Amino acid sequence: MSPAAPGYWSPRWKGLVPWRTLFWRDMVAVGSTINLFTGFIALLLLSQGQPVAWALAVHFSPVPYNAFLVRSLWLTQPKPAWAMAGAAAWFAGMLVV
Repeated sequence: MSPAAPGYWSPRWKGLVPWRTLFWRDMVAVGSTINLFTGFIALLLLSQGQPVAWALAVHFSPVPYNAFLVRSLWLTQPKPAWAMAGAAAWFAGMLVV
């Protein structure tokens, strides 16, 4: 990849990705899928008698990515006011899922 190629992380980190893409695709679709998958794996680990610490580590492993998405949406301008409230609710919900 050339140094000029935008990539995935940098445009989001700089707030250059449209809010619709961040909110609907990255957070709601991809982020929720990742969180549901890791939550399922955490429950599977618990059901197999694995240490609770392992299950917790798997369950909370997407939190840095979730925080990255919320921060990226925060920096994106313009965006509707409800988008940040929705992102905060999504982030809180994904801590549980």
